[in-house]
Amino acid sequence: MTAPSLGKDLLGLEPLTAEQIRLILDTAEPFKEVSERAIKKVPALRGKTIVNLFFEASTRTRISFEFAEKRLSADTVNVAASGSSVQKGENLVDTARNLEAMRIDMVVMRHPSSGAAKFLAERIPSNVINGGDGTHEHPTQALLDMLTVRDRLNRIEGLKVCICGDILHSRVARSNIWGLLKLGAEVSVCGPQSLMPRGIEQLGVTVFRRIEEAIEWADVLNVLRLQLERMQAGYIPSVREYYRVFGVTLERLEKAPRDLLILHPGPMNRGVEIDSRVADGPHSVILHQVTNGVAVRMAVLYLLAGGQPGLAEAAKGSGREADE
Repeated sequence: MTAPSLGKDLLGLEPLTAEQIRLILDTAEPFKEVSERAIKKVPALRGKTIVNLFFEASTRTRISFEFAEKRLSADTVNVAASGSSVQKGENLVDTARNLEAMRIDMVVMRHPSSGAAKFLAERIPSNVINGGDGTHEHPTQALLDMLTVRDRLNRIEGLKVCICGDILHSRVARSNIWGLLKLGAEVSVCGPQSLMPRGIEQLGVTVFRRIEEAIEWADVLNVLRLQLERMQAGYIPSVREYYRVFGVTLERLEKAPRDLLILHPGPMNRGVEIDSRVADGPHSVILHQVTNGVAVRMAVLYLLAGGQPGLAEAAKGSGREADE
């Protein structure tokens, strides 16, 4: 039986098979150890040039990719829309062609328009990784979420996972829904009707209108922030009212019939979608998600560069080769 591969690009989890998703998660496992050693570097991508092309502000995702690239010994270039030729009117195709002329190997792109990563991938031979496109998908965030759940609960199949908050504007929610369903989890969403995409049930998820119902049902809560920067007036009465009705508070969690695992993709709005006592409490794995993000992105970069799944352990090396 031929081992699965990712193909040329990682644009989302919707087109991936369950086997491809498991391949990424399994490949991330041996890369976790790299971040724990004294010399946090291996030679797996030595000689590769990767461009981080971010048309939207980002801290966690951009830094996480940059750590992953450097720990694999790749050469990295960071390009932000602000201050670049994009701000002067250059379009995405021209930017891509200029990058290609510099003989790059991969592009990690975040863009405010849904479908931008696919648009770029169809026009350049380099590998393209979607770092978040509009309200479409954010595949590596969902992968690190799933790896974190699997780490803590030893499985994904059969778990009940509720994604709470601003589902309408969330690319994280969409990637998580695709990935979790493919790996056999039951998935639900919870939030105000005004922040729920029309026809969301058709994706195979259950919709809860009250956070108390979601907490009673779930094994895992993935709490999303309100994306106020994407909203016009009228989606919610106020952030205070949102917290009163939908906030994940300690008082609500104490009434749950089981211990819940609490995830949040960040950045958090404390006192809006999540109570600080929950975010910093014993059931929160939010910082563990950040740690896993580097390993997952190392796995994606390694696999797209042609690394063989069974050789990821060997690709770690001893740590010395990267410095020689």
